[in-house]
Amino acid sequence: MTAFAGTLTLTRLALRRDRIQLPVWLVGLIAMAMATASSVTGLYDTAQERAAYARTNVTSVVSRVFNGAVTDPGIGAITMVETFGLLAVLTALMSTMAVVRHTRQNEETGRAEMVGAAVVGRYAGLTSALIVAVGANVVLAVLFASALLANDLPAEGSLAAGAALGAVGVAFAGIAAVTAQVSESARGANGLAGSCVGLAYLFRAAGDGLAEPGPSGMAAESAWPSWLSPIGWGQRIGPFHDDDWWILAVYAAFFAGLVAVAFVLTAHRDVGTGMMPVRSGPATASRGLLSSVGLAWRLQRGVLIGWAAGMAVMGAAFGAVGHDAEEMLGGSDDLTDLIGRLGGGGSLIDVYFSAMMGILGTVIAGYTVQALLRMRAEETGPLESVLATAVSRPRWMSGHIACAVLGTVVLLLLTGLSTGLAYGIATGTMSDLPGLMAAALVQAPATLALAGFVIVMLGLLPRWSVALSWAGLTVCLVIKQIGPILELPQAVMNISPFSHVPALPAGDVTVVPIVVLLSAAIALGALGLRAFRRRDLAY
Repeated sequence: MTAFAGTLTLTRLALRRDRIQLPVWLVGLIAMAMATASSVTGLYDTAQERAAYARTNVTSVVSRVFNGAVTDPGIGAITMVETFGLLAVLTALMSTMAVVRHTRQNEETGRAEMVGAAVVGRYAGLTSALIVAVGANVVLAVLFASALLANDLPAEGSLAAGAALGAVGVAFAGIAAVTAQVSESARGANGLAGSCVGLAYLFRAAGDGLAEPGPSGMAAESAWPSWLSPIGWGQRIGPFHDDDWWILAVYAAFFAGLVAVAFVLTAHRDVGTGMMPVRSGPATASRGLLSSVGLAWRLQRGVLIGWAAGMAVMGAAFGAVGHDAEEMLGGSDDLTDLIGRLGGGGSLIDVYFSAMMGILGTVIAGYTVQALLRMRAEETGPLESVLATAVSRPRWMSGHIACAVLGTVVLLLLTGLSTGLAYGIATGTMSDLPGLMAAALVQAPATLALAGFVIVMLGLLPRWSVALSWAGLTVCLVIKQIGPILELPQAVMNISPFSHVPALPAGDVTVVPIVVLLSAAIALGALGLRAFRRRDLAY
């Protein structure tokens, strides 16, 4: 038996497990790419508008840090700036989670030990996970290039952009292969890989923030920190400008080195263990862990802290750019009209902040979904032991719901605070801070309505709850971002609870939608609690 025996069989098993999850990722990423590319080509359809965008990008450090440095005033390069950064981060997360799911998670749940009792080689599990992740990124690269070609962008640049996006995913698949060997838990492996994604994004942002403007004033070249980031390498390929294909060799060498390290680590550890030693916990638990809320907080605090740091940075970025919103949006009538549809009426700056708070509120709903789905992870793990004590099902579930709701409110307030402070520092006055915090907090009813939907799925359809919950969030995000662009019918827009949120600070507060959304959230939550109380635990 060789070390790779059974690889093809495990690859087919992994594809069978991911038959829904990976296609949802791919469809969501390509839908986002199609919508963004279509909107960019429509918003900047004249040379004057493209030149104004390029000059604003070159002169605004915040714009370069957040989106990337524009390499050319052409529509292809502008499309790359608007699409590549976010897509690269999401692609990296797709890859890391796929690799960890088929390696460390299998060991943590005991599946790897059972499979290993058959004719399966030492490296088969890791190799099959990498085959699936690399294959998914190849498909994504082809689809992304096709999406750009469908928007009448140049063929060579579209192919280079697709290759760059796929290469980012492959690089982070290699990183996840190593973190899966280092950590003893799937959560720890995903956390380490996610930290690498965040670090890569920061290096990319630093490189673009320090970018040197070109002689024309309409292009900039990223500084050396971007060479420390796989995301920065993708931008360095320069689709629609330089098309430096040789940088793909850097990705190949990086991936090969990481895979070699992962194989060496696999050969030097036992199944179920990690290279990183596990710390022994305290001999006695704190009093806070004696309550269901305290236990839920202990399990969820790390996620909340990570989200808080990310949303604070995002809010500050949007707030700092708000000072230049009138100049950035004034160069394109189409862009002004689009922001108006996203954010309602009022002054251009108020409309800008209304639109941005709506987008940030939808993003924060991702934390709400993640925090609530922690209950599903507990149900397939230690929940049975917990319920064997004096803890009732409603009490246990209410603890997790309370932490998720309070965490959501904290994130919204923190986002409004960071946005208001950054905008106040840029303008020299803090008079808009209360209004921006209110604009963030008013997103809570819609987020809680989505939380009610997640709770119902956990209660009624536990085995499908993860997929359906993330699908619900995806629908809300797509309607929020793409609906105004495509001018979807109001009946379709009404599907998303975020379509009913008052557009502060541009508009006025209307009580009826808030009351209806909160009532829906309470009713759905009660229904989910009742359903969970009456059903068996589902594994």
